[in-house]
Amino acid sequence: MKALIFAGGYGTRISEESGVRPKPMVEIGGKPILWHVMKTYSAYGINDFVIACGYKSNIIKEYFANYSLYNSDVTFDMSSNSSLFHKNGAEDWKVTLVETGENASKSERLLAVRKYLGNETFMMTYGDGVSNVNIADLLNFHKKQNVLLTVTAVQPPGRFGGFVLRGKQTKIKEFHEKPKGDGVDSAWINGGYFVVEPEAIDYIKDPKQDWEEDPMRRLAQEGQLVAFKHVDFWHPMDTLRDKNVLEAMWQSGKAPWKVW
Repeated sequence: MKALIFAGGYGTRISEESGVRPKPMVEIGGKPILWHVMKTYSAYGINDFVIACGYKSNIIKEYFANYSLYNSDVTFDMSSNSSLFHKNGAEDWKVTLVETGENASKSERLLAVRKYLGNETFMMTYGDGVSNVNIADLLNFHKKQNVLLTVTAVQPPGRFGGFVLRGKQTKIKEFHEKPKGDGVDSAWINGGYFVVEPEAIDYIKDPKQDWEEDPMRRLAQEGQLVAFKHVDFWHPMDTLRDKNVLEAMWQSGKAPWKVW
């Protein structure tokens, strides 16, 4: 099975980092967050990746072009101008990097990579959020629903303390420090980690409409979209604060998304 990862956006809300690199290449623990996402899939035996590139795609290409060099022992024979790589830390990955345009919508990016996805069910997510979602359970759930698209539903990590006021009283009855969703009764949101049937791509009628706009709305209206509820860890990296939170988790040795 293949996994498609969107990695082409600008990341304007984390401009401190994305000014010099694509947001998926911002590092957590010395590795791009894109690598962390790929390791999650790899932990479940998915090692064939299609990366939809756009903004500063050369940085992503250079990273994977040199991946084996940086992660393996290597012998250079100067006399014969040859090199021999010794397996030592490199992943068993196949990575297809696709130029999808700097200003493309996710619908346009999806159409651009379609020829590399084949005609089988595939995984799809964003290259800037990590989770400990169980990919095997997600896939099994999708297969039982008989639909074209499953999205992982999550509750966003809270950024503020929340409390409950009942009636006209001013005394606080309940207080929750940074509850999920910034509130006690939070809505579910799109956390990525999709399972997609190829036919779902046909719901893109206007490529300028982002994937989360018209295509997903139409899939929902026709009963072809279901949610896999993930109540455990999920965290985006939208801002520098998010990066620092994730870095602190990694450095503590207790990063919840490290399932490998």
